[in-house]
Amino acid sequence: MPDPSADQPPVDRREAARRMADLAASARRSEAQAAQVLIDDFLVAVRARGIAPERLVATQLDGRQVRTDKTGWYVNRKRSIAIGEQGEWYVLTVPSSTFGRFTGVKLEASPPEMVVGRGGRDGESGDLADFLARVLDPDSA
Repeated sequence: MPDPSADQPPVDRREAARRMADLAASARRSEAQAAQVLIDDFLVAVRARGIAPERLVATQLDGRQVRTDKTGWYVNRKRSIAIGEQGEWYVLTVPSSTFGRFTGVKLEASPPEMVVGRGGRDGESGDLADFLARVLDPDSA
């Protein structure tokens, strides 16, 4: 089947691609805002229940675990996603670093996602609300 955009001038295709990129970015921002609402509610609940944060550990791409500069709560069993004490979203898979093994790593927050583990192959993916509920009530898992 012929590509309908092949008849469009290059400027029109670039404009269409830019619009699609803008729409995708807007959708990611909306998702992050919705996820942040859940995270903010989680922070209130976790503190009310007295569940203490713990020092977060990251896993390098070579499989080694390294200390981080953050504390928070792990979201999944694999301990590859965490929420920081101020509601930051941390992906705990970091590039391999010889120095990181000795000095630890500094984590940078990422935009939160409504689906934990989206696209992952470890079988542990699902709605953020379900993962947060498990942290709040580990006996229900």
